[in-house]
Amino acid sequence: MNQLLKLRLFGVLIAFVIYGVDQWIKALMVGPLNLREVRVIELLPFFDLRWTQNFGVSMGLFEADSMESRWILVGVTALIALVVTIWMFREKLFGDILGLSFILGGALGNIKDRYELGYVIDYADLHIGEFRPFLIFNVADAAITIGVVIILVRAFLMRDKDDQEVDDLMEGKPADAAESN
Repeated sequence: MNQLLKLRLFGVLIAFVIYGVDQWIKALMVGPLNLREVRVIELLPFFDLRWTQNFGVSMGLFEADSMESRWILVGVTALIALVVTIWMFREKLFGDILGLSFILGGALGNIKDRYELGYVIDYADLHIGEFRPFLIFNVADAAITIGVVIILVRAFLMRDKDDQEVDDLMEGKPADAAESN
């Protein structure tokens, strides 16, 4: 198995780990912690567990207020996850694959919720007093955000160096040889 395929499969593994952790924590919120009934569990002065049902996508946009819009949202987000998967299998560098795997894992977690429940379970409430710099979120949302930040940082700050590394890999030069040129 070549190195590039190993990197891509590792990206898939990361996506499934993120998906698994997201679903496990959501199961804790619904099951043992009974957050749906309790509504709020105050953990720290700046962090609570707060039950929220998100019927929209990021920041409550495109809220699914009917059965048709719910299934359209499931379809659109599944299509986006498919595009991210194809993109990930076309990338050649680990940093890009890593960012895309975070996005994919988070998307899969939220798609499963929306498919099964009609909404996404959100519970993480980070706040400073009454000020909330973020909306209530979950592990999947955090993974998507981290993945997007990785992709953006790499796109804006690291692309030239990465292009040289890809060229060197294609020519069969070891990574150390590229640094000596």
